[in-house]
Amino acid sequence: MAAPQKPSKPANRPQRGDKGANKAPQIRVNDRIRAPKVRVVTAKGDQLGVMATRDALAKAKEIGLDLVEVAPNADPPVCRLIDYGKFKYMQAKLQKNNKSKVTKMKEVKLRVGTDVNDYNVKMARTEQFLDHGHKVRFQLRFRNRENAHRELGLDVMAKVVEDMKTMGQVDQPAKLAGNTVTMVLAPLPANQRVKKFKKYEEADFDAESDEFDATDDVSED
Repeated sequence: MAAPQKPSKPANRPQRGDKGANKAPQIRVNDRIRAPKVRVVTAKGDQLGVMATRDALAKAKEIGLDLVEVAPNADPPVCRLIDYGKFKYMQAKLQKNNKSKVTKMKEVKLRVGTDVNDYNVKMARTEQFLDHGHKVRFQLRFRNRENAHRELGLDVMAKVVEDMKTMGQVDQPAKLAGNTVTMVLAPLPANQRVKKFKKYEEADFDAESDEFDATDDVSED
């Protein structure tokens, strides 16, 4: 007579808090933040600078808010002082709104000798495009003697990538074709975006305007 078989064990189901239960990246809050130092911004996006994580936690506790890590891949990570419940509500609402929007390709034109203030304004525009969920194509056209130093154009694109790392990521790397360098950035997830050039925003600028939609040709600034 065959020995009775043992009843099979029920399949393990993901429990709340299990790593496999939710593939979405887990947001670190307060004591779960591992970095020794962080860059702190307010709920409105104002920069408070880099400080030791323990000091940032103390500041959050002092004003009755949470310290939420919003850009973990930045160096140092960026954290926001905000009520965590409000943060989750805002991000859910933003993601819902972004799903209903049509993603466009916006265009920003640069030059090797772009003035510092002009560069800052264009980066502020880029942040607004990305914050609206749009991709941004950068075009840099070499003029006359600039063609002899094309590496400078690639340096400009590298600076853009560095300056936009808390708002976007490279979708198409810098590419040289003829006398033009192009590159495309795509927005980071909404809960990871932190503006660096907010103070250079123009009051009458409309990130949804068709005026800034990318075209197939390359024209002068």
